[in-house]
Amino acid sequence: MCVTCLQGIRQRLPACVVDAGCGSADFDKMRRAILPRATGVVVEIGFGSGHSLPHYDPARVARILAIEPDAGMRRRAGRALRSARVPVKVIDATGETLPLPSASADTFVMGYVLCTVPDPAACLWQAARILKPGGRLLFCEHGIADPGMRRWVQRGIDGPWGQLAGGCTLLRDPLAHLRAAGFRCRDLRRSRFTGVLGLLGSHVGGWAVPAAPAGGA
Repeated sequence: MCVTCLQGIRQRLPACVVDAGCGSADFDKMRRAILPRATGVVVEIGFGSGHSLPHYDPARVARILAIEPDAGMRRRAGRALRSARVPVKVIDATGETLPLPSASADTFVMGYVLCTVPDPAACLWQAARILKPGGRLLFCEHGIADPGMRRWVQRGIDGPWGQLAGGCTLLRDPLAHLRAAGFRCRDLRRSRFTGVLGLLGSHVGGWAVPAAPAGGA
């Protein structure tokens, strides 16, 4: 096989792995529990190929600004966008540098994205900045397992896993990041992944509000 072909496969493989994994039943179960709470103007970071779209309530959501920096994932989102029940605008940007006005969103959604963003603190500062007064952050995230064998395995495979899964790390604690950023977390739901996805540890969903609005424009 030629070098160019191999390079192309390496570039496409992480998107394929992430897309397949994030479309599994374990992920969708948590999305069904959390995303119908979204209201008004929604900003979703880590939109991917649009696995979240079927779980939004079109009677409650006015429009979705879908943030996705990966061109491969944006291409994969075509089918989901064509069947979307609410208006969606896909934006090429990262969670740390959102080109959106302050206090412009009623709901900020993070769906299995804190594991990949290089700077979670900057991303959560943006969330606090963009939310309107009274707005809520909805989250579904996976994180490091409780102390024991699964955590030991996670630490051992984290490097290769990240290369295969688009930079995902198995070792972050999403609730710790939210609380460190000044968010108050509410109505938490926790469950373990099943099968081979058990390596992802557990996942947690809920909603959160910033302790105080972030400054800046």
